[in-house]
Amino acid sequence: MTGLIDIHTHYVPNGWPDLRADAGPDAPWLRAETESEAMIMMGDKEFRRIAADCWDAETRLLDMDADGVRTQVVSPTPAFFNYGRTGEQAGRIARIFNDLALEIVAPAPDRLIPFCQVPLQDTDAACRELERCLAAGHRGVEIGNHVGDQDLDSAGVETFLQHCASLGVPVFVHPWDMADSPRLDRWMARWLTAMPAETHLSILALVLGGVFDRIDASLKICFAHGGGSFAFWLGRMENAWHRRNDVIGTSEFPPSHYLDRFHVDSVVFDERALRLLVDTLGAERVMVGSDYPYPLGERPVGEVVRKSGFLSETERQLITSGNAERFLSLS
Repeated sequence: MTGLIDIHTHYVPNGWPDLRADAGPDAPWLRAETESEAMIMMGDKEFRRIAADCWDAETRLLDMDADGVRTQVVSPTPAFFNYGRTGEQAGRIARIFNDLALEIVAPAPDRLIPFCQVPLQDTDAACRELERCLAAGHRGVEIGNHVGDQDLDSAGVETFLQHCASLGVPVFVHPWDMADSPRLDRWMARWLTAMPAETHLSILALVLGGVFDRIDASLKICFAHGGGSFAFWLGRMENAWHRRNDVIGTSEFPPSHYLDRFHVDSVVFDERALRLLVDTLGAERVMVGSDYPYPLGERPVGEVVRKSGFLSETERQLITSGNAERFLSLS
């Protein structure tokens, strides 16, 4: 089959039941502006203006056709993870959003692949919601890169990831809840600097936290935004693992040993950055992603991959669809 597979897109439902009575006054809600525009609200604070491409399958499919996208993975918007609430509250919110996601993708089940969200702060509840969603039609799960001060090597998250591995469920990791300070409040600096750093740290947690040593190698896990700054600083991590092994030699092998244990998407916007990813991880570890429909995403989808002259046609085919077909068990 021809056409791209986009591993990284998001949805927002066009409304949901009022959560504030249960989850508190700062719970998310949607303020309708017009039939095709709305504002995501966090309590009384405006969070993000969105449009119909977040919830309307017809709009989404038209954009996919324009960009040559065969299939999209449709994942939650991380602002709705609700990891800071109780597991019970986050579980109820996850069920509402997961069921609404299935309604969004229902018009095109052969082209729109839903990924669910789970209350990751409660391991048992997260596993139950994952199983419920799989039975209902979800094909994977998106998780955040940390839960409070717990990284991906925390016992609860590791247990959840092992459960995903045992079920053959693909996992997409997206940063959220970035560090905040006056220095990061200018120029969207949290998105431009903190977000890549958060993704880098989450990969580091799986490596140096020993998760890749303990967890089943069948785990299918992909990191957003090209894996953040990980590829650029792999040499620094490798050097530190050997030079300060007394401090960071917490994994069985140096970081470079684990490069075949995860995937990244291609949302790096520059041929030179894409080349670094391919040179570092291998073309078989990179998949097209766009961050559709948000303004910091790539449009047309896969443009950098399509135009990168250093890629062979075999490598380009792997990145545009072949790797995702295997990751999503489509082939």
